[in-house]
Amino acid sequence: QVQLVESGGGSVQVGGSLRLSCAASGSIFRINMMGWYRQAPGTQRELVASITSGGYTNYADSVKGRFTISRDNAKNTVYLQMNSLKPEDTAVYYCNAKRGLLDTWGQGTQVTVSS
Repeated sequence: QVQLVESGGGSVQVGGSLRLSCAASGSIFRINMMGWYRQAPGTQRELVASITSGGYTNYADSVKGRFTISRDNAKNTVYLQMNSLKPEDTAVYYCNAKRGLLDTWGQGTQVTVSS
């Protein structure tokens, strides 16, 4: 099994920055992709960014140029650097790890952007 612990959420004003962290433990050697999803009230959970074990990244169009996903393999941690935040970025952000067809989710961390 894989366990994910997220940190770094909070409240920020428009244009501000936050960095989310997701520390993985357990059967991490089988993880082939990690990512960040978000879910705002009344909406479906959506992919924000992902990174493969080989370092290939993918971003939602709405965050391209503003968010950066990265990983520190030595620390088994994935980061999401969020810059130029907008009110529409307000959501609960979830870390995800994929091992083949298996998905593991973190507990979620709230990000609130106010104008």
